[in-house]
Amino acid sequence: MRTELSSEFDSFIRERQLPETFHELIDNYYLPLAVWLEKKRQPDCALVVGICGGQGSGKSTLTEFLRSVWLRMGLRSVGFSLDDLYLTKAEREQLARQIHPLLKTRGVPGTHDVQLGLKTIDALLAADAGSDIALPLFDKSTDDRAPCSEWPHHRGAVDILLLEGWCVGAKPWRNADVPINSLEKNEDPDGTWRNYINRQLAGSYRELFERLDLLLMLKVPDMESVLEWRRLQERKLRERTGGGMDDRALVRFVQHYERITRNLLAEMPARADCVFELGRDHRICGMRLNS
Repeated sequence: MRTELSSEFDSFIRERQLPETFHELIDNYYLPLAVWLEKKRQPDCALVVGICGGQGSGKSTLTEFLRSVWLRMGLRSVGFSLDDLYLTKAEREQLARQIHPLLKTRGVPGTHDVQLGLKTIDALLAADAGSDIALPLFDKSTDDRAPCSEWPHHRGAVDILLLEGWCVGAKPWRNADVPINSLEKNEDPDGTWRNYINRQLAGSYRELFERLDLLLMLKVPDMESVLEWRRLQERKLRERTGGGMDDRALVRFVQHYERITRNLLAEMPARADCVFELGRDHRICGMRLNS
C-alpha cells in the first residue's frame, strides 16, 4: 500500500507544508494506524473513534491523513471537531451571567452544545446511501457558530467516524477544592467554575464520550509544552496578521485548560486504546496499544 500511495503522500505533505520527516511518521505510525483501525471495524457497523490531544499535538493533521488513506481503501469516513460544537457567543454570555464569568471563554466542558454533538453522531451512524447530513461549524474568527448555510455536508453512509478535540474522552477529577493556578485562585476562589465543569464531565459529556468505540491519545510531554507550542503559534500569527495574544494573555488563556490537561496526562494513557507519545519537538517518539 505504501508504494501505491507514495505520490499522494508527497502531495499531502507538500500541500500542508509539512516537513519531509513526516514520511517517517507515515511509515512508522500513521499508515499502520489506518490499517489497524480499519480491522477494528465490524461489518455493516460504523466505527466511532475519538482523538484526544493538547493544542498543537497534530489532531487535525492525523484526522485528514486517516481519511485520505481510507478513501483509497474504499471506506467512507467523516470527521469533525469538538471545537465545532461550541455554544454560540450569546449562549456563553448567558452562562457567564447565570453561573460564572469564566464560562464566556470557549474551550472547557460546559461551553459545548453536547446535544448537537449527540444528534450529529447519531445521524451519521444511521446514515445510508441517500443521506445528506450537515456537520456543525464554529467560526473562531467571530467567536461564534457559523450560519447553518455554511456548514459542510456529508453525503452517504459512514464506515468510520472521527471525533477529535483537546478533551475528547476526559473524565471528572476527584478533588477540585484546591486552586492549581492563578486563574483559579484569583477568578474562581470558591470553585464555582471548576465544579461546574466537573459536573458537565460527569453528566452530558459522559454520554457523548460513551459513543466512542475506540480512543486515541496524542500525549503531549507536559503542560509546559502545551504553553510553549501555543506561544509559538501566537507569535507566528502576530507576525503574519498583527493579531494574536501576547504572552501574558496567553498564559491566562492556557490556565483555563490546565486542570483537565494535567488530569488527562495522569490517567488517560492507561485506558486509551492507542497512545502516541510526543516529544518536545512535536515528533512521535513512541506508541503503545492498550487493547
